[in-house]
Amino acid sequence: MQPSSRRIRPRRAAALASVTLLTLAVSTSATNGPLRADDPATAGAIAPGRSSALRPCMIHGRIGVQMSEGIPTAPGYARSTGTVRALILMIDFSDAPGQGSALDRYAEFFPQTRKWFSTSSYGRLDYRPQAPIGHWLRMPKPFKAYGIERGAPFDPGYRALLRDIVTAAGPQVDFRRYDLLNVLATPNAGPSALDTVLSVTFAANAEAPDADGVPIANASFIYGRQDDGSGSYALTGYRVLPHENSHVFGLPDLYTQEGGAAAGHWDIMSEDWGADNDLLAWHKWKLGWLDDSQVSCASRRGSTEYTLAPLGRAGGRKLVFVPINSQAGYALELRTPEGNDTVVCRPGVLVYRVDADVDTGNGPITVQDSRPDSGGCTRSPNVQAELSDAPYTPGQTFRDPKAGIAVTVEGTNASGGYRVRVTRELDHPSA
Repeated sequence: MQPSSRRIRPRRAAALASVTLLTLAVSTSATNGPLRADDPATAGAIAPGRSSALRPCMIHGRIGVQMSEGIPTAPGYARSTGTVRALILMIDFSDAPGQGSALDRYAEFFPQTRKWFSTSSYGRLDYRPQAPIGHWLRMPKPFKAYGIERGAPFDPGYRALLRDIVTAAGPQVDFRRYDLLNVLATPNAGPSALDTVLSVTFAANAEAPDADGVPIANASFIYGRQDDGSGSYALTGYRVLPHENSHVFGLPDLYTQEGGAAAGHWDIMSEDWGADNDLLAWHKWKLGWLDDSQVSCASRRGSTEYTLAPLGRAGGRKLVFVPINSQAGYALELRTPEGNDTVVCRPGVLVYRVDADVDTGNGPITVQDSRPDSGGCTRSPNVQAELSDAPYTPGQTFRDPKAGIAVTVEGTNASGGYRVRVTRELDHPSA
């Protein structure tokens, strides 16, 4: 079992409203089931099939890497395919009484979160939120007494809070029926989100207390409102929840000390503030939302052409991966303004490096910019502009001379797909 690890999102640039979002990820080598104990075999994210052709592309990190990008996902996280039942509880405190009704708070996130997951997963994740208690659950201590602040560890505050939540829910909730827990705190608990966003996830948490005989190993806590004052909150404010819940499925944070600069707005694990965006194809494969037939592994020496289908549509090849070594490689995917990608202003082939040996919050994914220092092509609020025009378009080539790899976008086809040519100087060692 590994010790708990704190991952804190640093203060964003002014263009992102100077918002800080904390994610606390607790990883463990032991297998923890979901909240339901009746089917322990379903614990952990569903891994893609291990076809021999794809094995060189199933990179992995060293033991101890926090929330590694490696495939398959380590055990202990909530499963990410099929029917997943999310328990939703709304809580308030004597020093922060609930604002409005608890069901109004619930409506800030649903049905939008369920729709987002359905669209991103091509229907493979049937995310079912359930709020069996329709009123605020009053905690026995004032909010300040729990010591909840940005960077707060699981002990002692969150352990005490979680136990009090279980006690307050009492006989009205059977925790064995659920796969994950979302706690929606009244927004006036803690500082404004413009100052500090306290939202946090404890994922694959081996130290979680039990409820009804099962560990509450995957739980997200949502505070405040990610409202930048632009009037878009009703459309975009829910997105903190799919970000946090993607942690319970095993996905890391992609931001770095500079904010979302490494991956830009190309994944909700990088930027969940502002306009809608999707997950990267690598993450969709990791979560089991892509079949092996939709992924190609470019591990052999020579030159091969592939046709990529838009990520926002169901069907077709979605990902070409070019492994560099057993820990890292380059991913290629086609991004267009479809599905959850509402603000794509330069459609094309996104090229990014995936490193399974880099901890969450340290930049495990780096988008390669086809037009560096251009300033980007979007002025959408709270979207990192510089990488908004990063995709490669027909006639452009990405090269990594050190790795002996070149990727050229050859053209498009009648159905909207893009043809890419991958050239390798050497075979991958495990090819």
